[in-house]
Amino acid sequence: MSGETAVHQGPGIQGPGSAGAGRAGREPLEAILLVGGQGTRLRPLTIGTPKPLLPTAGVPFLAHQFAKAAAAGVTHAVLATAYRADMFAECFGDGSALGLEISYVQEDEPLGTAGAIRNAAAGLRGGPDSAVVVLNGDVLSGHDIAAQLDLHRKSDAAVTLHLVEVPDPSRFGCVPTDSDGRVTAFLEKTPDPVTNRINAGCYVFRRSVIDEIPPGRVISVERETFPGLIAAGALVMGYPDSSYWLDVGTPEAFVQGSCDLVLGRLASPAVPPGRGVPGELMMLDGCQVDPAARVHGGTVVGAGATIAAGAHVIGSVLFDGASIGAGAWVSGSVIGRGTQVGEGVVLDAVVLGDAVRIAPGNELRAGARVWPGEELGPTCVRFSTDV
Repeated sequence: MSGETAVHQGPGIQGPGSAGAGRAGREPLEAILLVGGQGTRLRPLTIGTPKPLLPTAGVPFLAHQFAKAAAAGVTHAVLATAYRADMFAECFGDGSALGLEISYVQEDEPLGTAGAIRNAAAGLRGGPDSAVVVLNGDVLSGHDIAAQLDLHRKSDAAVTLHLVEVPDPSRFGCVPTDSDGRVTAFLEKTPDPVTNRINAGCYVFRRSVIDEIPPGRVISVERETFPGLIAAGALVMGYPDSSYWLDVGTPEAFVQGSCDLVLGRLASPAVPPGRGVPGELMMLDGCQVDPAARVHGGTVVGAGATIAAGAHVIGSVLFDGASIGAGAWVSGSVIGRGTQVGEGVVLDAVVLGDAVRIAPGNELRAGARVWPGEELGPTCVRFSTDV
């Protein structure tokens, strides 16, 4: 059973949007961010760093969600942590630099989505009728949280779900609604979806509904809480939206999300100013790109990273201190901290962990992953015969 332990809590900070909340005469708006997962689909990047802290367009991924929440009027955010929990407080502290107050509540053991929400409620302060925004820690979204909140309050819903349309809803939670927007079912990853609208991972709960979730148990909102509320006749509303939305849980999606932020396909107040965004590349402090290199497609060149002459880097993410050798070709890939890519190496849709060394003559493609600290000697792996 997990304890409801507050690891760190900062002083009261009035963040963006708090004045608006006051004018409306409501309690300060609170949010729970679910950041406890191990990010196994993103390994080896997440072996030493939780997925929400991976650098994304110049800042930890979670900074984009904090900025979005603050813009919607959130003043107090509770992080539901588990995996490498101490790293979150080390990164964000009390939240004052973000215009927020941040509290941390850790799970001793993984409790599932609903269990994590219930556990994190120990850090909330609002009354039973207050609205609580819940965000999954692996989604980039351009949707209007304030409009979702408005629908939730006007309809007096138990929960209001952000919904998006996707080409293949069978991979997600399928969420049909009636003509009034009321959710009629919640079908988690069904092979025969009845609609292409899916659960997009942002919820607005009435606080009392969170308190009804049994504490200290592994519970899924998708498989238990939402279907149970619907079966009991509670009002669960859907907020459909066609804005940018991306689950960044895979390496391909992680790269796409970072590139989209750099290219300006999604605006985020958290993107560091003065970095040429939107544009073809983002260059962080101390990096060096040779004038004879080609770098574009929304690539991020991390602090202290280097790209040598003749290299061609397309739509990729280079973490701090990475180096790309002369004549190398890198596309759709993630290069870990301090990793060295040799001259003429070809990387296509590849993930290299931290401190990896790839010697000349290697060609890695098709989702290949190299674990931290490993070394490939000259011409160890090829996908073609030309050397």
